[in-house]
Amino acid sequence: FMTLLPGDVIATGTPAGVGMGMKPPRYLAPGDCVELGIEGLGEMRQRVVAAP
Repeated sequence: FMTLLPGDVIATGTPAGVGMGMKPPRYLAPGDCVELGIEGLGEMRQRVVAAP
């Protein structure tokens, strides 16, 4: 029902099991890698780095 265009952002909300809900809380830290992919579209990988 919708055509996605380059630059569109897909906001999915917060999934179950996020870091602040864990005991103890666990957040992304420098050196962590976040990967995602959409079949037929491609994959993306982002490495977390410390703020300057």
